[in-house]
Amino acid sequence: MIMKKKKKPKFNVLNLGFMKRVKDRWRKPRGTHNKKRMKFAWTGAIPGIGYRNPAAVRDLHPNGHKEVLVHNVNDLEGLKDATVRIASAVGARKRKLIEEKAKSMKLKVANVRGRKKEFKPRKKKGERS
Repeated sequence: MIMKKKKKPKFNVLNLGFMKRVKDRWRKPRGTHNKKRMKFAWTGAIPGIGYRNPAAVRDLHPNGHKEVLVHNVNDLEGLKDATVRIASAVGARKRKLIEEKAKSMKLKVANVRGRKKEFKPRKKKGERS
């Protein structure tokens, strides 16, 4: 049986939706008379440790496998039953190699991108065309 992550409410600042200048984000209420800080029920939920997920579920991808951040092809070695996420700093050429290796190892890649052009193999230093 796969354990699922708990549902949690959206933690918003008080007066979101009533005032245009109030942004959609969380800031800890610090005012002395702040209703949210005083935990009035109608003000909405405040983040707390009780919303934390069980340790067994915490680092899991929604498909149920552990998610691993990969920077190069060597990071794929020894992985089983994992979802791979390729780091954003990895270029298209290395990304392609990582995706091919992951496919051969039957690993799922979370952030596959479509390619616009094919890459030619790099030339060695001093080699002419």
